[in-house]
Amino acid sequence: MANKAITLKGTDRTNFGKGSARQARRNGQVPVVVYGHGTEPRHFLLEEHATRLALRGNENALVELAVDGETILVLTKDVQRHPIRPGVQHVDFQLVNRNERVEVEVPVTVIGEPVASTIHMVEAAHLLVSAPVISIPEAIEIDITGVEAGTTIRVSDITLPEGVEAVTDAEEDVVNVVDEASIAVDVPEPEAGAEAADEAEAPAEAE
Repeated sequence: MANKAITLKGTDRTNFGKGSARQARRNGQVPVVVYGHGTEPRHFLLEEHATRLALRGNENALVELAVDGETILVLTKDVQRHPIRPGVQHVDFQLVNRNERVEVEVPVTVIGEPVASTIHMVEAAHLLVSAPVISIPEAIEIDITGVEAGTTIRVSDITLPEGVEAVTDAEEDVVNVVDEASIAVDVPEPEAGAEAADEAEAPAEAE
């Protein structure tokens, strides 16, 4: 199924620099840049709240930017978020057309439960794939229902959506299922000499 592009309305950005970017954010806007196809980068301002909602949960969101009567189809490449509070601070978009293929990193999602007393470990959180820009999967699901300990799922074992091809090496490990007991970690007891040193360095309690 083709991806439905999200429409975001924007305006041309005419002022630049850290001061103007901070002012835009105070006004509820987010600076963005569009590049690609050999064109000069273009700079816009989008409404921050709408942008944050549109890009939530989809690392490769397809977006139609509506600016001054022009519609620009872009692919989300990088989102800079506020380190503490919710908020998008800057977005890089790549200019695309509906007929091209792109290489993108798609997150891996594990579903199902392996056999009892086992645990799964994700070795590759993302896979690099080639896909039509209008049908990039939001995630690549790997079903581990009933999988036994000692099983390694590699890129070559994954069934990708129609039209999507793996770029990541076929032999790369993606998920390992192991016995829980095999990953138990023994915490070494401190050596007697270390304990004595700690006691010697401990400050004396006030009387």
